[in-house]
Amino acid sequence: MALRLEDKKAIVASVNEAASGALSAVIADYCGLTVSEITGLRKEAREQGVFLKVVRNTLARRAVEGTEFECLKEALVGPTIIALSLEDPGAAARLLKDFAKENDKLEVKAFAVGGELYGAEELDRLAKLPTMDQARGMLAGVLQAPITKFVRTVNEVPSGIARVLAAVKDQKAA
Repeated sequence: MALRLEDKKAIVASVNEAASGALSAVIADYCGLTVSEITGLRKEAREQGVFLKVVRNTLARRAVEGTEFECLKEALVGPTIIALSLEDPGAAARLLKDFAKENDKLEVKAFAVGGELYGAEELDRLAKLPTMDQARGMLAGVLQAPITKFVRTVNEVPSGIARVLAAVKDQKAA
């Protein structure tokens, strides 16, 4: 189905707007996936805060111009689905990696973070990044550790005295 010029402009504008605020971008080849599989992928993407769009390469190239994902232009060949992480840098990578495990027809081509293009073989690095909640939990644990250790140390002084007195009492009783 041929797209009208207005439709093309709208697609470019929506992808450009999403790319301008995105933290990372992953592109994949979706050739061979059924409509129901892509619909399921879109549903998961919405739940995880990922902008997901099947887009023509010429429109995708125009859409990423002026964003930090301009480096993706050279990887935009063949049938392309673009996933942009809007809230969590690793969300799009985790989404496509998990989906590719179940559907071998989805093949990740490349991803970009901070204006740098990476190959599909390095996708695990991005997918293994902790979510915001996990990172906050890790930070809280790191900040809490010295305080916990200090409290245990301070608590050991009276406990140690009590053990010494109990030992002296037992020794005198014997």
